[in-house]
Amino acid sequence: MKKLTSGVLLVVLSSSFVVAQAQQTRPSDTLKTQEIEGVVVTALGIKREKKSLGYSSQEVKADKLFDGTTNTGNIASQLSGKVAGLNVNTTSNFGGSANLVIRGVKSINGTNPLIVIDGSPVDNSVTSFGTQNGGFDLGNALSDINQEDIESVNVLKGAAASALYGERGLNGVIVITTKNGKGKDDKSWGVTLSSSVQGGIIDKSTFAKYQTRYGAGYDPSFYYGSAGDGLDYANFGEDASWGPEYNPNLLVYQWDSFDPTSPNYNKATPWVVAKNGPLKFFETPMSFVNSISLSKGSKGFNFNLTYDNNISNGLLPNSDLRKNTLSTKINYDLNPRLHATVYSTLTLQGTTGRTETGYNDNVVGGFRQWWQTNVDVEALKNAYFNNVGSPTLANNYGNVTWNRSADDDATPAFWNNPYFQRYQNYSTDDRTRTFSYAQLTYDVDSHINVTGKLSYDNTNLVFERRLAPGSYPQNFGVSGKSVGSGYHRYDLKRSETNYDVFANYKYDLASWLNLSGIAGGNVRRNHLSTLEASTEGGLIKRGYYSLDNSKAPVLNPVEYEATTQTNSLYATASFDFNKMFYVDGTIRRDVSSTLPEGNNKFTYASVSGSLILSELLKSEKSIMNFWKVRGNYAEVGGTADPYQLNYTYYTAGYFNTGNGNVNIYRPQTILNNPNLKPQRSKEFEFGTEVHFLRDRIIFDGAYYDSKTVNQLIRPDISAGSGSLGAAINAGQINNKGLELHLGISPIKNSNFSWEIDANWARNRSKVVELADGLQVYQLVGLVGGASIVASVGNQWGDIYGSDYVYLNGEKVVDPATGLYQTESSKVIGNVQAKWTGGLRNSFRYKDFSVSFLIDVRHGGDVFSSDMYYGLASGLFPETAVDGYRNSVPVLAGVNPNGQQNSTPVDTSAIDPNEYGNNPYDGYAIAPDKRFVYDGSYVKLREASITYSLPKSLLVNTFINDAKISIVGRNLWIIHKNLPYADPESSQMGGLYSYGSSVGSVPTTRELGVNFTFKF
Repeated sequence: MKKLTSGVLLVVLSSSFVVAQAQQTRPSDTLKTQEIEGVVVTALGIKREKKSLGYSSQEVKADKLFDGTTNTGNIASQLSGKVAGLNVNTTSNFGGSANLVIRGVKSINGTNPLIVIDGSPVDNSVTSFGTQNGGFDLGNALSDINQEDIESVNVLKGAAASALYGERGLNGVIVITTKNGKGKDDKSWGVTLSSSVQGGIIDKSTFAKYQTRYGAGYDPSFYYGSAGDGLDYANFGEDASWGPEYNPNLLVYQWDSFDPTSPNYNKATPWVVAKNGPLKFFETPMSFVNSISLSKGSKGFNFNLTYDNNISNGLLPNSDLRKNTLSTKINYDLNPRLHATVYSTLTLQGTTGRTETGYNDNVVGGFRQWWQTNVDVEALKNAYFNNVGSPTLANNYGNVTWNRSADDDATPAFWNNPYFQRYQNYSTDDRTRTFSYAQLTYDVDSHINVTGKLSYDNTNLVFERRLAPGSYPQNFGVSGKSVGSGYHRYDLKRSETNYDVFANYKYDLASWLNLSGIAGGNVRRNHLSTLEASTEGGLIKRGYYSLDNSKAPVLNPVEYEATTQTNSLYATASFDFNKMFYVDGTIRRDVSSTLPEGNNKFTYASVSGSLILSELLKSEKSIMNFWKVRGNYAEVGGTADPYQLNYTYYTAGYFNTGNGNVNIYRPQTILNNPNLKPQRSKEFEFGTEVHFLRDRIIFDGAYYDSKTVNQLIRPDISAGSGSLGAAINAGQINNKGLELHLGISPIKNSNFSWEIDANWARNRSKVVELADGLQVYQLVGLVGGASIVASVGNQWGDIYGSDYVYLNGEKVVDPATGLYQTESSKVIGNVQAKWTGGLRNSFRYKDFSVSFLIDVRHGGDVFSSDMYYGLASGLFPETAVDGYRNSVPVLAGVNPNGQQNSTPVDTSAIDPNEYGNNPYDGYAIAPDKRFVYDGSYVKLREASITYSLPKSLLVNTFINDAKISIVGRNLWIIHKNLPYADPESSQMGGLYSYGSSVGSVPTTRELGVNFTFKF
C-alpha cells in the first residue's frame, strides 16, 4: 500500500510540474518526439496520436499480417502470435472458424471481441450446426472480409480502449481500417494484380499412428463364424482392432470377400495389416487466389475497387470452397467543407463437403477411435466407385463398407464406407454477405465538424444436409429420430443497421492546453431469423433432396425471429497539456430492448492518462528517446440475448381431436427472468512504453486487473420446478494479466536490416462466485464423460471428471482388485494457457527479404476423446507392445496404508483380453484424468522468402513494382505433448474451441507462391 501511495504521489507531482512548466512556455516538438508520433485508429474510427493514448493497443499493418504467410481466407487466424494478449484458437476444419479472446474470458459463457471496420461494427459470430456429439463448423463471419481491403488492424485490449462502445465493448475491440485509393502522380489509374497458389501436406504428427500387430475384433479370437471350407470370417462387424494377431500364413474371409466387384470376391486373403491406411483417404488441399485492385487518387477524391477470387479444395474428398468478393471505397469532397465516404463489399461463397466434427458420424473421428487396421482404404475407394454407378438394395445403394453386419447382411454395423459418406452424405452451404456504410462530414469551422453515418451488415445463409439411402441410420432432422435417409435444411438471415450522428471538436484553450473530443448518438438495430426444416421417416425417391420427398408428414419448421435495438449517447473529452500530459474521459449511456424497463438504461465511463516522461528528462546523452507511462480505469458491460424476460412458445404440430385440429406447443424449459440486469466489467490498467537508441529498441508493457459481475447465465434447476434451467444474473469472474511487447532493430542500413518483434502475455482468471448454492456451472459436455465447467474458486475452464485417488502424490491401488482407486467430480485440468507468445524475425538484404514467426502456447489442458476410445479399441502402437493386451500387471502405486503395491490385477474382476478393460488405458477402467494432456505447443507458424524486382529492371516498362514470394504456414510443430493430434485444433468455434480433441482433421503444412504486380 505504501508503494502504491508513493507511486500515485509521484504521478501527481510530475503532472503538477508539467503544468507549471507549460504555463511558462510552450516548447516546439522535438525530433525525438516526432519520431514516435504515429497515428492509430481507435474507437468510432477516431484517429489519435499513439503517444497520447492512456491505454494499451497494438497495431498490425497489413504487410505484417498477410505478406509472410499463406492466405487462410480468415483474417482472424492470421492474427495468431502477432498481438500480446490476443489468443487465437483456430480449427483445422475446412473453411472453419477461428476464435478470438482478448485478455482472458470475461463472461462465463465465453467471449467474442467486437469487430469494427472504419468505425462501423460488423458481425463476427460463429455459425455452427449441431453439438459436441456431431456437427458442422461454418466458420466465423470475419472470414467474409477481403484481406486485400485492409490497411491495418488495431487491437483495443482493455476496457478504457473499448468503453466508447458501451455494452458491446466488454470483450475488447478489433479495429480494421480499409485502404483508400492511391493513384500515380499524373492522376492515372493504379492497378495491382496479385495471384497465389498454395497447397498442403499432412503433418503426420497430428494424425493417428496405427499399430501393425493386431486386426479386427473386440477380443483375440475370430468369433464371426467360418465359411464352408472351414476358414474363419474376420470380425468385420466390429469397429476395433483388439482382435487376433496378424499371421501372413493365415487365410480369412474379410469384408471385401463378399463384394462381387472386388478382386477378392469369394476369396480368403492373408491376415495382415492393410497396405493403405487412412492417410491414403486424405487428398492434397489446394487454393488459388487471384485479385485485382484499381485505384485512383487526387486532391479531394480517391477511389479503390477490388475483386478477389478464391477457389479451394479441402483435405477430405468432395470438399471445395468458391468465394468471390467485390468491394469499393470512395472518398469525395463535395465542396471544401463537405466530405463523403462510401464503402461497400459483397461476398458470395459456396461450400461443399464441410468437415463433420465431434463424435457421431465423423469419418475422421472413426479413423482416430473406431477402426480396423486390416482395412485397406484403396479397396474401400474401389468398392464405392465400382458400386455407386449401379446402386441397388443388394449393394446398399453403393454403400459397400468394411463394417458389414454379417456375411449375409451387407448393411453397416456402425460405419458407412468413408467414400460413400463423403460423396453421398455431404453438406452444402451458400452464403451472401454484404457490408456497406456511407457517411457525410461537414466542417462547421476549424474547430468542429459533424458526421452522419449509416452502416448495414447483412448475411444470408442456406445450409443443407443429405443422408443417402443405404446409410447407417442416425439421429437426423427436426425430430432427431433415427433414419437411414433424409434431407435437412437450415436458413439464416442476420443483419445489423447502425445510425450515427456525432460531432468532433478541437480547441486550443491556451498555448499549453488543447481540448478535443467527440459527442454523438447511435441507434443500432439487429435482426436475426432462422428456419429449420427436414424430411421425416426417410426419402421416397433416392437422390432427390427436397422437403416434398419426405416419406412421413413433414413437421412444422422450427422458426426463430428476433429484432433488438439499442439507443446510445456518448461523449469524450481529451486534454493535451503541453504535448506531455494527456487526460481522456469517455461516457456512454445505452438503452437496450432486451432488458426490462427500469434495468435497461445503463451508463459506462472511463478515464485514462499518459505522461511523456522523456520530455521531462531530456538529455542529449540519453540513449532513451521516448518514455511514456499510462494508466486508466473503465467500466463496460453487456446486455442480454433476446427472449429471456418472458416466455415464448414453439409449435410442435397438432392433435386431431375429431372435431378439428388443436395446435400443440413445446413445453417451456427455461425459467425466464423479468428482472435481468446488464452484466458489468470494471478494469484498471497501468502500462509503459519506452524507446531506446532512436527506436532501435521499443518496449511496451501493461498490467491489468478486471472484474466482471452480474453474469448472464442459465444454470440447471430442479426439474420439480417445472423447468430445467433459469435465466439469472449471477457470478463474478476476475482477470489479471501482464502483456509485453518488444521490438528490436539490431541492424538497419540501406542494404541490410534485421527486425525482431516479440509478444508475450499471461492471464489468470478466477471464478469468484456463481449463483447461490451453485459451485459448478457446466459449459460443455465432452465425449467420454468429462466436461468443461466454471467452478467457484478456480480459473474459468476447469475440466471436470473422474480422477485417481492419491496418497502423498502417488496413485492408490485397491489391494482387493489390484486396480487403481478412482473418484468422480474432480478438477482434472484447465483449458486456459499459462502464457502465450510470438517471436518474429525479419531480414532484408537489398531486394531479398526473409521472415518467420514462432508461435507459442504454454499450458492449457486438452481432454482427448480420441485417446479415450482409440487406446481402448487397440489402434495406437502403445497397445501392441508385448504383454499389453494379455498380461496381468502389478500397477505402480501405493496401497491405502502407504505401502508400495504388490497385488496383481484380479482377472476375475476384468478380462484384459477384451477391449476397454486394459488396466492402464481402458476407458472402462481408467479415470478421465488418464486422457487429459498438456496442450502446450511451439510452432513455426509462418515463413516467407520474397524477392522484389529492382527498379532499374522496370524502367521503361508499364510495371511499377513486382515481387514474388514463397510463403508457408504451420510448417513445423516444434514441440507438443498431445499425441496424434494438433493441440490447437478444436471442434468448432465459441465454447467448443476449448480443451477438447475429438475427431479433428489433421493439420497441414501449407506452402504457396505469390506474385504481385503494380502498374
